[in-house]
Amino acid sequence: MTSTNKMKRRAILAFMQNRPGVLNKISMLVRRKMYNVETITVCTTPQPGISRMTLTLYEDSDDKMTQVVRQIEKVTEVISAKELDIDQSFWREVAIVKFEADSDRMEQLFDQYRIEMLDHQNHEVFIVQLAGTSKMIDDFLLELGNDIIIEVARSGFTALEK
Repeated sequence: MTSTNKMKRRAILAFMQNRPGVLNKISMLVRRKMYNVETITVCTTPQPGISRMTLTLYEDSDDKMTQVVRQIEKVTEVISAKELDIDQSFWREVAIVKFEADSDRMEQLFDQYRIEMLDHQNHEVFIVQLAGTSKMIDDFLLELGNDIIIEVARSGFTALEK
């Protein structure tokens, strides 16, 4: 999920009422501001009826980010929204990767990355899961190389303040 541009990756954390259409309202609002949402993850919270959304996009301007957050906060169902400081929060994602490799290569990968084996098919086709920073996942995929990767599914970011 790397961007071809050099803009700064930003994350917005929002808590909202868990109602139909809220996610659409927020994503449409962000789109109207001419931003391309990079990732969006939503989950329930321990508080009944409240959902938590982490939205990532690219933007260099602090003023523009402040404006987007303020607009999100104006959505009736939104309880709170703020930008997460990358230095004061943890950003993680999960990837499931299907690829071809021999057992020696797999041993190297297990030693170098914290991967979890999900499935092993036809002696040399593996499906693994890894969780961590996007850089770690990007590095893993680069090391594998496109010639042996069969399929990749990535979750998008979730983030938590320190």
